[in-house]
Amino acid sequence: MDAHAHASDPARQMRAVVGSQLIFLTLFLLPLLGLLFPAHLSKIVIGDGLLLGIVAVLLRTRLFSTDHKVIGVQFLITSLVMLFIGGSLAMLIRLQLGWPQHVKYAQGWPHQAFLVLEKILPGGFPSGGGIMDAGFYNMLFTMHGSIMIFFAIIPLLVGVFGNYLIPLKIGAGDMAFPKLNAISYWLMPPAIAIVCAGFFMQSGAAAAGWTAYAPLSTTLGPGQVCWIVGVIVLGVSSIMGAVNYLTTIINLRAPGMSFFRLPLAIWALFITAVMVLLATPVLASALILLLLDTTLHTSFFLPAGMVIDGVAQAHSGGQVLLWQHLFWFYSHPAVYIMILPAMGIASEILPVFARKPLFGYRSMVYAIMGIAGLGFLVWAHHMFASGMNPTLGTSFMASTMVIALPSAIKTFNWLGTLWRGSIRLTTPMLHALAFVSMFVIGGLTGIFAAASPVDLYLHDTYFIVGHLHYVLFGGSLFGIFAGITFWFPKMFGRMLNETLGKIHWALTLIFFNAVMFPMFILGIAGMPRRIYDYTSYAHLAHVGGLNRMMSLAAFCLGAAQFIFIVNFFWNLCFGKKAEDNPWQANTLEWATTSPPPHGNFPTPLTVYHGPYEYSVPGRTDDWLPQHMKA
Repeated sequence: MDAHAHASDPARQMRAVVGSQLIFLTLFLLPLLGLLFPAHLSKIVIGDGLLLGIVAVLLRTRLFSTDHKVIGVQFLITSLVMLFIGGSLAMLIRLQLGWPQHVKYAQGWPHQAFLVLEKILPGGFPSGGGIMDAGFYNMLFTMHGSIMIFFAIIPLLVGVFGNYLIPLKIGAGDMAFPKLNAISYWLMPPAIAIVCAGFFMQSGAAAAGWTAYAPLSTTLGPGQVCWIVGVIVLGVSSIMGAVNYLTTIINLRAPGMSFFRLPLAIWALFITAVMVLLATPVLASALILLLLDTTLHTSFFLPAGMVIDGVAQAHSGGQVLLWQHLFWFYSHPAVYIMILPAMGIASEILPVFARKPLFGYRSMVYAIMGIAGLGFLVWAHHMFASGMNPTLGTSFMASTMVIALPSAIKTFNWLGTLWRGSIRLTTPMLHALAFVSMFVIGGLTGIFAAASPVDLYLHDTYFIVGHLHYVLFGGSLFGIFAGITFWFPKMFGRMLNETLGKIHWALTLIFFNAVMFPMFILGIAGMPRRIYDYTSYAHLAHVGGLNRMMSLAAFCLGAAQFIFIVNFFWNLCFGKKAEDNPWQANTLEWATTSPPPHGNFPTPLTVYHGPYEYSVPGRTDDWLPQHMKA
């Protein structure tokens, strides 16, 4: 940042960064309006491009900072916007699943809702009458999953909290490579633009699922190519960030900050960065091969004798299952990339509001290491139904069972932290408790699916969809909400409204379970995932009522998030000013002002003990900050 930015009030500076980012993202995503006005698409794109260039020049000091806090906030705003877009696609999915034969409700609101959508998105309703096209539905669930995973959850957990917290929690002034840090963020908007460009193409956006299984993904046209290229660009961004995180944590720790004095959030981000560096190049390599199959008609994943629309394809030597192996070798570790930072966040929050030391600190660290290591040994449990050798399947079943052990250790340690604590039920604490509870449900249902005889029945049913969402919504998103509400005072120098925060938590928890838990019932009943119209199947004739209830709960869940949005932006500007350490916590980020100044700490800090020294006998205060001598 320039000297003028340094001299300004940090809280005002952060609000200016948020405002600048919102202006930029509004103009950046404005071409999506071209979907509503296709006849004026070229004028919209040209006009928007000129405005975007002017804004980039005028707001360059706010947009192109190398301060890790600014970059963390940029990741936060961008990821929240993408979370909103991905959630909106989920609402469209639930509308179709609630009323797949909505024409019989011609006098009711479902049919009217479809007719309105037909006017807004005519390409998704080519036959008219408000009937959603099956191909459009495939595009919806593909882009929903892709946006939520690649552009919302991973950037929120790794990009936001990694960038903002690592230097502050280890006592550093900034990241090891500030410019590389800025580049890692500025690769994200182009990746978003490339993936979303498919919406403007005649063939539509990607529609092969977020897993992009070959050979289907090689036959879907330019929208799928955009998806492949965009995810490759995002992978480069992830690798840059991981290199920065590891270098910063290893080299820039404050005096006295040994590895076993690091907060659990930093341990989680450190191990996550290791996983990103090991797994992401595999996905990038596989995507490049898939891109070659799609554009240059090579045969890495395309077998001989393949027939598409009655036409024999001139391919030979490819192996379809090779894509699945390469994809899941990344994507199962990616599940832990999306959950380990949330585990770290919960491990930070629970001791603060239980006013007790974290139970079993070293075992928690070793459990994170165990989860990361075993995470690379279980990928083929996604492929039990692919015809693999039963002996090989048994080995992956065993390794998947074993990976539950370190997760169980963490769960028991969280419970041990809460046991007989002086618990304060603040909004961050409630979200952290929800994270633990929902993650347990997601983990236990994963044990069901880990047994290969059971998975042969449950595979590709809504049981798996429910399991995934309990881990990634019930786990990751509740962890994200916990982290945002906990560190909001540090980021912006303002307090969130506790009443609104608790209402948002309660509604989200209730409606989340109302949407997701019935998925286990649907899966056991045999309802396939990614299904467009289940009324075509006699054995699913009875699930319509349950699906309608889930859809109504999903709409309420989406509406509840507006409470969070109002709470966030209102209190960003008008909230009660935060103290430097409003939660009476021990870690180093609370030893500086809220928000921290450029360079983070006016004077270098020295660390004297661990991060969870609460209720220390003989002290007047029930906390002992890391930088204070006992």
